[in-house]
Amino acid sequence: MDLITLTDIHAACERIAGTAVRTPLVRLTREQIRSAGVNAPAADIYLKDESAQPIGSFKLRGAYNKVASLTPEQLRRGVITYSSGNHAQGVAYAARALGSRAVIVMPENAPVGKRTATLALGAEIVTVGNGSADRRRKAEELEAAHGYTMVPPYDDEYVIAGQATCGLELMEQLPGSDLVLSPVSGGGLLSGIATAVKLGAEAAGKPAPAVWGCEPELAADARESFNTRTLIEWPAAHTTRTLADGLRTQSLGERNFAHILRFVDGIVAVSEAEVRAATRLILTVTTLVAEPSGAVTLAAALFHAHELPPAREIVAVLSGGNLDAGLREELLGDERLRDESLAASVQ
Repeated sequence: MDLITLTDIHAACERIAGTAVRTPLVRLTREQIRSAGVNAPAADIYLKDESAQPIGSFKLRGAYNKVASLTPEQLRRGVITYSSGNHAQGVAYAARALGSRAVIVMPENAPVGKRTATLALGAEIVTVGNGSADRRRKAEELEAAHGYTMVPPYDDEYVIAGQATCGLELMEQLPGSDLVLSPVSGGGLLSGIATAVKLGAEAAGKPAPAVWGCEPELAADARESFNTRTLIEWPAAHTTRTLADGLRTQSLGERNFAHILRFVDGIVAVSEAEVRAATRLILTVTTLVAEPSGAVTLAAALFHAHELPPAREIVAVLSGGNLDAGLREELLGDERLRDESLAASVQ
C-alpha cells in the first residue's frame, strides 16, 4: 500500500488554506495543572487547539481536502459519509462551501449538539445503530444506490493528508518538541500527524520527536493492533462504553494502520476517570473547551508519563471542543475528579 508523501501534505496545505485555520499552540503551565489538584509532570505541555477550527474540530482539514479534490461531476452528484459527529460537520461544511449535497449516516447515540450542528450546515442525516460498522455499511449502500462520492472519515489518502497539515503546523510552532500526542480512533489524525512530523523532520535534516497515539481503555483496539502488528476490530458493545464519543470506532482503517506502523512510536490507553479529569482541568484552568475525545492526550501526559518516553516539551493535540452542554455541567460539578488517587497516579 502506497503511503502519502510530504508533497501530498504540502498540496493539502494549499488546498485547505482559507478554509481551515492555523490553530494556536497554548501552553498549559504547571501552576494551572496544580491548581486543579493534579501533580504537574516535569515536561512542559502545549495544547494544539483544534477546537479553534470553524467546526470546532480537526476534522475540517481532512474533509475539505477530500471534497475539494473531487471533480465538478462528483460534486454535482453529492457526497456521503458516516460519522458520530465531528467528521459529519467537516463534510457538511466542505460540501456547503463547494456547492455540493451532503448525506451523513450517524448513530442513534450521536451527541445532540453534533447532530444539530450538522443539520445547521445543510446536511441530510440518516440514522442507524450505534456500531461504526453499521454506519459504514449503510453509507456504502446509499453510495451505490444514488451515485454519491464517499468521503471516508479516516481511511483515505486525501483525508490523511489533510489531517497531516496539523502535524506540519505544530512542528513549525514548537520545533523543539520531543513528544507529540494525538488521539486515535480510526487513525486519520494520528497517521497524518505522525507522517508529517517524521517526514518533515527528515526533510529538514533534524531529529524527529516521538509520536504516540492516545485512546480510552474502553476502546483500545488501536493499542492492541499496534502491539500485535495485526489489525484488530473490537465489538461495538465495547467501544461505545467510553465517554469519548469521537473515539468509539471499532478498528483502525487499513491505510491508517499502514502509516501508523511506519511512523508511530507507541499507543497508550487512559481510563475514563483520567479522561474526565483532563477534560475538567482544561475547562476550569484555561479559556479552551475540550470534548473528552480531545482531552485524552492531556490525560496521557498527566497520568501516564511512566509509559511515555522522557520529554522536555510535549505537544498534546486537543482534537476538538464540541462538548455537550449537559456533560459540561456534569464535569464542572463533579468534585470527585479532585480525588487524590488520580493525582497520586502520576509517576
